[in-house]
Amino acid sequence: MAEDNADGGEIFEPQANGLDASPQLGMITQYVKDLSFENPNAPAVYQWQDQPQIDVQFNIGTASPGDGVHEVSMKIEVRAVAAGNTAFALELVYAGLFAAQNVPEDMLHPFLYAEAPRLLFPFARRVVAETIRDGNFPPLLLDPIDFGALYQQQAAQAQALAGAEPAGQA
Repeated sequence: MAEDNADGGEIFEPQANGLDASPQLGMITQYVKDLSFENPNAPAVYQWQDQPQIDVQFNIGTASPGDGVHEVSMKIEVRAVAAGNTAFALELVYAGLFAAQNVPEDMLHPFLYAEAPRLLFPFARRVVAETIRDGNFPPLLLDPIDFGALYQQQAAQAQALAGAEPAGQA
């Protein structure tokens, strides 16, 4: 079924029964799964003179709602605090559905935790900026994130922990 090409790689051909065995990945859809914006100190917050400290947290999660379908969700939490008081708090869960057929697990995992978030991030970034702007604050434009480098870093840390000697008994 597979032949070698001039570069030494394999050329995948469709199976005789019409089923294609080559790996296939694609985005089905993307959506806001959960969005919360709190402005607990309005209207007094608009008179504050202190520059708020902004904390941004990310978390990537996956689920498989069906065979060959994977949901990748990006949770973004933003909290702005000035003089010990919350100026605003935002929580966004932005998700996408991805189809995967004939994809080996060692290729699927990096796709779901690095490439899929990279595809979703620009849209989640826009939702964050517009929601904060709609709360009458300057829009927060999140810096681009290298999800591939983060994935590799976390994979290396997990591998180092797995290779560490177990702790002795007490």
